[in-house]
Amino acid sequence: MIFFSVVAIGALCFWLGALYVAATKAVPEQGGEYIEGLVSQPRYINPILSQTSEADASISELVYSGLFSYDAEGKLEKRLLDDYAISEDGKLYTLTLKQGIKWHDGEELTTEDVLYTIRAIQNPAYKSPLRANWLSVEAGTVDRYTLTLSLKKSYTGFLESLTVGILPKHIWESITPENFLLADYNLTPIGSGPYQFADSDKDSNGNMLSYKLKAFGDYFAGAPYISTILFHFYPDERTLLDAYNRKEILGINSVLPANLPELEARKSTRVYEIAIPRIFAVFFNVTKNAALAHDEVRQALALSADRDAIIREVLSGKGQPAETALLPFMDGYASDLAFTRFDQDRANALLDQNNWTRGEDGIRSKQGTVLEFELLVPDWPELSQTAEILRTQWEKVGAKVTVSVLNAADLQQNAVRPREYQALLFGEAAMIASDPYSFWHSSQKRDPGLNLALFDNKDVDAALLSLREELNQEKRREYYRIFQEVLTQENPAVFLYSPTYLYVINSMVNVAEVRYVNSPAQRLSTIKDWYIKTKRVRK
Repeated sequence: MIFFSVVAIGALCFWLGALYVAATKAVPEQGGEYIEGLVSQPRYINPILSQTSEADASISELVYSGLFSYDAEGKLEKRLLDDYAISEDGKLYTLTLKQGIKWHDGEELTTEDVLYTIRAIQNPAYKSPLRANWLSVEAGTVDRYTLTLSLKKSYTGFLESLTVGILPKHIWESITPENFLLADYNLTPIGSGPYQFADSDKDSNGNMLSYKLKAFGDYFAGAPYISTILFHFYPDERTLLDAYNRKEILGINSVLPANLPELEARKSTRVYEIAIPRIFAVFFNVTKNAALAHDEVRQALALSADRDAIIREVLSGKGQPAETALLPFMDGYASDLAFTRFDQDRANALLDQNNWTRGEDGIRSKQGTVLEFELLVPDWPELSQTAEILRTQWEKVGAKVTVSVLNAADLQQNAVRPREYQALLFGEAAMIASDPYSFWHSSQKRDPGLNLALFDNKDVDAALLSLREELNQEKRREYYRIFQEVLTQENPAVFLYSPTYLYVINSMVNVAEVRYVNSPAQRLSTIKDWYIKTKRVRK
């Protein structure tokens, strides 16, 4: 009798539980702690200095707010702004702030803070890497919540510059430019973002071990769900992976494809794949190699580069082919153009037709010019492996390629800056709202410009200049198309691939997914809506 009573009670509990679940739904609840590991050290958690450090940029993304930010598709959206207007000539921007936005110390954010931030960026004494983007901008306040920005020339990409986090004037104005880099506020910041500084821990050598943020309850867009964000810092990726496997951390900011199998062995691992506009290519310097100066040689090299094979072998399939200077998810990609694709037979036929004959060693030459060149590459394992695959692929069409691997500092100082290379395997960090001017306009051929192919074409120059000023979308599409069409004809570079950005998080963390980012720090752009804890409410 007792047995049947226990069974009946158990059945009743089961059905009551089932009815409760059926009548309710799980919703996010505030609480929980997310711990992420990085191979980096924070130094300047300051939005006008943070661009060169993964740790600085990631933490600044959470602590500070910009006038604009990016949504999950990598598109601009208003953040601190209530409204904005652009004059018909594209030179005057009138910006209106939301009212009542609080700094983490309770003070109100106003146009005086925006003005201070802009002038700090513009002042060379503050050493902001963003300074070049603001040199021709005049800023002024209309009132406490309205300001104007005046450009000497219209620039369609200017709104991207307004994503920089705003600094609190009342905190920083007493600190001289000479002491700006040394200020304690660079590691104990006061911002207006969803999280605020709570604590940090260093070892005896001054290395940061952990950095703690807590949810800011007065965040203007609503308090985030996760109560605490903790960053742990590691000396190398192996140590970071071990920490994840020990369950010391819940997430890893960036993972190489080769390490995915180890991490995915844990059932709780969730891998987020995000598209990022980073394009790797071989840039040709035709002034340093006679063979590369021939159009048919560059075209044959482009035809004989098997991008899919490289992505498969180097990136374990975690990437997409790059066929031009823009990727399919970037603004202006001309999907109707016939881009160069792998065709080894056509590459050989092209060289045969242009009298590049093979010698006994299989290497081609033409009128005394041998088809050989040196390929410089940074000492990153993925790029070294890519270079060796390319060497093998290009040997099959009769090119002799010598791969030279240099450490990043030597390569930058002795090759990239003076343009002392014949061919260079390197990457470009572009933007989804693409502005190819810095990478391809002829005025950028010399350092500090980024035109690594030393490309010089008047039609491309005109198109790139027009893209910076033209507001009409139809005309912009045509300028983008002209640019890509000329690149396809001239082959100043062999575009290879764009690696997928891989971000690993424990499945207990519910993430508002991001599909496209301009930089790794933007993986955290939706973190206000992430959650760990849930509660059930009536449907």
